[in-house]
Amino acid sequence: MHVIAKPILIEFWARHPDAERPLEAWYRTMRAEVFADFNDLRATFASADYVDGLTVVNVGGNKYRLIAAIHCNRHKVYVRAVLTREEYDRGGWKRRK
Repeated sequence: MHVIAKPILIEFWARHPDAERPLEAWYRTMRAEVFADFNDLRATFASADYVDGLTVVNVGGNKYRLIAAIHCNRHKVYVRAVLTREEYDRGGWKRRK
């Protein structure tokens, strides 16, 4: 898959250094795989959920949420945001579509 917007990941782990390893692992996995559909993605990322047209994945032991628009048919992944669990729970990310 072609992951677009790695700088969002880097910016987030600059503020939350413990997020670097799990975000790098997610990034490497996404680049190495091609997912046929959401169910295929979920076989690799069991925590993935489909919320308001976006895919939300728990990373870092459920401490962080990665939000992405994943287009399996085009092999593209657009990282929309990485948030702490608290930021995610506030729901402000839903208004940024």
